[in-house]
Amino acid sequence: MTDIMTGKMFVFTAPSGAGKTTIVKHLLARYSELEFSVSAATRVRRPHEVDGRDYYFMSVDEFRHKIDQDAFVEWEEVYKDQYYGTLKSEVDRIWKIGKHIVFDIDVKGAMNIKSLYGPRCMSVFVRPPSFGILKERLINRNTETEASLNKRILKAEAEMEYENSFDIVLVNDVLEISLMEAEHIIETFLYGISKT
Repeated sequence: MTDIMTGKMFVFTAPSGAGKTTIVKHLLARYSELEFSVSAATRVRRPHEVDGRDYYFMSVDEFRHKIDQDAFVEWEEVYKDQYYGTLKSEVDRIWKIGKHIVFDIDVKGAMNIKSLYGPRCMSVFVRPPSFGILKERLINRNTETEASLNKRILKAEAEMEYENSFDIVLVNDVLEISLMEAEHIIETFLYGISKT
């Protein structure tokens, strides 16, 4: 059992389509001592998403008001009027229930959290085997308009440049291997040695 003074955090970041969300979901299912940090977002809620579980959905005005109140650990205007951020209350909530925090956030937000929490934070950049494969994954998702897909591809290309800013680069080529490597990262950071 951890507490607010000894809690740690894991930040998983990647360009869109690299597979970080799949890795994060696996780790949350495997380790009961981890808790997912739900981000705040102003983007439109998708039909399968639940407010408070997938994101804290807010209007642009609500989000800006929270910025003015200094309610965020970090926030980013990812696209025009499309904000994402981590609420300070979310970090407090998780540490108060005695868990370690797992973030699944964009590159700039991840860098901000790492700079704020330093040694309490393990930052992991999930990288696709190549940019070509990443592009293919984004196209095959078939969830975007052509304009938003192109915007995502350009952003992903820029984000690939930041991989050396993180503690660990995890190449997500063969998923089973990537999941084992991610487990090793968790266990090493929490317990000092791998339990496996």
